[in-house]
Amino acid sequence: MIALIDYGMGNIRSVSKAVEAVGGEVTITQDPEIIKTSKGIILPGVGAFKDCMANLQNIGILEIIKEEILKGKPYLGICLGMQILFTESEEFGLCKGLNILSGRVVRFNLPKGYKIPHMGWNRVNFRKKSKFLDGIVDNSYFYFVHSYYVSPEEKKVVAGVTDYGIEFTSMVIYENIFATQFHPEKSQKTGLSLLKNFVNLIR
Repeated sequence: MIALIDYGMGNIRSVSKAVEAVGGEVTITQDPEIIKTSKGIILPGVGAFKDCMANLQNIGILEIIKEEILKGKPYLGICLGMQILFTESEEFGLCKGLNILSGRVVRFNLPKGYKIPHMGWNRVNFRKKSKFLDGIVDNSYFYFVHSYYVSPEEKKVVAGVTDYGIEFTSMVIYENIFATQFHPEKSQKTGLSLLKNFVNLIR
């Protein structure tokens, strides 16, 4: 069973349906015990970093999620779920993240002609080999909606990059952590393949 974290932000139902469509067993939850007994965690999100951290703290599951990730439980972070893994974000003033991965979440500073937020389909160039990417062609298109991106201190965690005026990190893979800036649940067949790979990793 995968614990799909509901903290009041993000398209929880669409993620749940997408994971179920590829054969995953999902429980939408805020329950610490379900998170602890799950085989994997998915944390999606749309919105502000600071609100995400505050909501998880107020519900009482922020430290539990961090503990489970550090114990080695497979974790899939989508959009905000990726960003909160890092040390801090500069969105609406500095805000501390989980600090599981070193780095900062920063706002796009783009050449003239590029719009913020970065919204729509774009390619991801893979920088790592992983079972998470099985059957997915390099430079595949995925769907993005974001104004901030992660800037990791350690390049070894970078699994994919995307060009949008600048090259930015769009995927992270490190040990039991799998995270994407894009939305697999909105990325049609390729996104579903990625979710299926995560489901297969925890079986």
